[in-house]
Amino acid sequence: MTIKKGIYKHFKGNLYEVIDTALHSETKEEHVVYRTLYGDHSTWVRPMAMFNETIERDGRTFKRFEFVEEGQPK
Repeated sequence: MTIKKGIYKHFKGNLYEVIDTALHSETKEEHVVYRTLYGDHSTWVRPMAMFNETIERDGRTFKRFEFVEEGQPK
């Protein structure tokens, strides 16, 4: 599975920058490396399958992270 680098919007509204992907050293599971575009701009890792999943909240279905644009934040 591949993922574009760039800016993504979380379903709760915050923006994140996907920096890269990485493999877990033991399981070879793909992960997404991303950072917050608010607060302390901390870096996070999430399994690729979870990053790309569709979720249901309050009777609505949508992607956990929605691609916004390529590149780095302005």
